[in-house]
Amino acid sequence: MTTKVFIDGEAGTTGLEIRARLDGRDDLSFISLGDDRRKDPAARKEALNEADIVILCLPDDAAREAVSLIDNSTTRVIDASTAHRVSVGWVYGFPEMSSEQRAEIAGATRVTNPGCYPTGAIALVRPLVMAGLMPESWPVTINAVSGYSGGGKQMIAEFEDKAAPNYTLEAYRTYALGLAHKHIPEMQQNMGLAHPPLFAPSVGRYAQGMIVEVPLQLWALPAAPSVAKVHEVLSRAYEGQRFVSVVPLEESAAMTKLDPEGLNGTNNLKLFVFGNEATKQVRAVALLDNLGKGASGQAVQCLNIMIGADEGLGVNL
Repeated sequence: MTTKVFIDGEAGTTGLEIRARLDGRDDLSFISLGDDRRKDPAARKEALNEADIVILCLPDDAAREAVSLIDNSTTRVIDASTAHRVSVGWVYGFPEMSSEQRAEIAGATRVTNPGCYPTGAIALVRPLVMAGLMPESWPVTINAVSGYSGGGKQMIAEFEDKAAPNYTLEAYRTYALGLAHKHIPEMQQNMGLAHPPLFAPSVGRYAQGMIVEVPLQLWALPAAPSVAKVHEVLSRAYEGQRFVSVVPLEESAAMTKLDPEGLNGTNNLKLFVFGNEATKQVRAVALLDNLGKGASGQAVQCLNIMIGADEGLGVNL
């Protein structure tokens, strides 16, 4: 028996990526709506209620509307939007976040797919808070750069389509200067912080891939941990994980640069601890594909967990 999947918003960037990862599987069947029916409320409601699993690749308001159209207790939902990231009753779809997370995802009817930036940031900070190395009240700063595909069709056109009215030749830009980025609530909640982190995102003139960095002044932390201790805590948190790994300290120490496109097309997340024991400073860095582990790959990973399939089936392009 196959699992019936409906991707609402299949024509968008995330929807296309998810469908590409799922194509060819004989354990799934797909409900698709033609161009003339995608915006028909009756057709969407029928598809939403017919599916075993719905994957929402929609703007926030449209995602909320889609959920409201589901009037049965059996259809399960994976929402790739920001709409339900901190909502009660929704399970956060980051399987490696805690020892209980996979089981919660497996039994959930509502799963909210994490944001791309939060995936990297939470992976770095949460284990330090849980281990007591970082107080819940610590003033966390997150610096990050993403490819322009993270901004969806509008930003892709801005960087690629010379005929677009807002076409740009900018090499790099920083944004969210009002310090109220929509990813901040899910970061704070899942990092276990008492206060919102200071988040400084930016976008570069390349399509996909991202680096998320958390700088740490070790001397200022209550326990003044060593570089090795930070690495140990992160390594222990992700020991045996298939898609999240911590690069050995020796390997990180030998590096002179880090390419944000280094994991493109994969569902992998690599964590680095670049440190200086003499100055008691660390740059904790996450590398991932914003369209992979930061979006579509992670959604497919959650889908596999929810239906009891091999977790890695189709997560990489």
